[in-house]
Amino acid sequence: MSYTVLRAEDAFWRPSNQMGVLNTDLAKQLSANTLGARLWRLTPGQASTRHRHLTQHELYVVLEGTGRIRIEHELLTLTVLSTLLIEPGCVRQIFNDTHVDALWLMVGTPPEAANTLQMTPEQIAMLYPDGPKALPPELTGA
Repeated sequence: MSYTVLRAEDAFWRPSNQMGVLNTDLAKQLSANTLGARLWRLTPGQASTRHRHLTQHELYVVLEGTGRIRIEHELLTLTVLSTLLIEPGCVRQIFNDTHVDALWLMVGTPPEAANTLQMTPEQIAMLYPDGPKALPPELTGA
């Protein structure tokens, strides 16, 4: 049996390219080639990109704080350890409109690259229908 451990103190965290949300790519650091997995720490006022995946199912788990997510036009509020599965094609966005950090675990399979620096404008428009930096109404006051 083979396994790999990534200790919390050894995980590499960085701000996301588009929204500046602190995250760590667990799958990459563990050399997991058949799934994507990240931890995302959203401070108050932060949001992920509003996006969709074409082939990837994503599992979301709230580890700390309150999980706020919009799937298409439906708004959900999730408590710690709540789990959500989102099918390919659904537009989703997590955000934090509370006063404390929210920590999410996201696992997706099959892995789907989403590096906007390497995408064509058409690919960006398909995956990010409002552009890669759109905030939800809860954070814009709209």
